[in-house]
Amino acid sequence: MASYSMIKVGNDYVVQANDKCILKVGSRRKAAQLISEATDLLNALAPVESPDIAPEAPSLRRATPEVS
Repeated sequence: MASYSMIKVGNDYVVQANDKCILKVGSRRKAAQLISEATDLLNALAPVESPDIAPEAPSLRRATPEVS
């Protein structure tokens, strides 16, 4: 899950996710609102289960190349 934060750069605020800059807005209030909404959306997602282990044999057979 992402860790959100904001930093002030000049007169703007930059929203960061896991120390990566993702959005620049003009007000601190808007940056805080966006962080809150993003956190709520991520928390609302159902947990994703990892798929079963892939079978050892491929599902499609590879065509044999023709040598001329």
